[in-house]
Amino acid sequence: MKRLAILFALMPMLASGQGLPFLVGGAYALTDQNGAQRTQVDPDGHAQLLFFGYANCLQICSSVLPQMADITDELATDGHIVRPIMITVDPEIDTVDTLGPALTAYHDAFVGLTGTEAELQVAYDAFSVEKEFLFDDPEYGPVYAHGSFIYLLDGDGTTLTLIPPVLSDDEIIAIISKYIG
Repeated sequence: MKRLAILFALMPMLASGQGLPFLVGGAYALTDQNGAQRTQVDPDGHAQLLFFGYANCLQICSSVLPQMADITDELATDGHIVRPIMITVDPEIDTVDTLGPALTAYHDAFVGLTGTEAELQVAYDAFSVEKEFLFDDPEYGPVYAHGSFIYLLDGDGTTLTLIPPVLSDDEIIAIISKYIG
């Protein structure tokens, strides 16, 4: 409940394009769905939409990932290229082999990142993402509670703002446009 109250208190600031009143984000080095090492810096200098979750998820990820894909396409029609990125919270399920097919089902530009628990923990710590085991689903395996923000990063990997995925696509695009428009 405390996090939700903080989020609502921050909403006017996040929506205004003022930036964050605290530091979040930082360096990480993970492996993408093609087996290449990636960092927080986009190789083409594009802004990035970063989310922590599962590539194959029936919960909040199944609404956030398509939303990120739609926003990526909508921004492209306005001439703004953003790269959607998902960092896994379960490297045993989201592997180099499974990330690509799952994420490209949402968008061809999606980048999925995984790594060792230690490598992933660096990213979780940098973005203040907490991951907590909840239970084992007999069909889908372990279920974790995890952060649900979309982070907007510039091409250099600097976090510009946090976006709660409870907003409409139009609201999210308006916020992003204040930073990259």
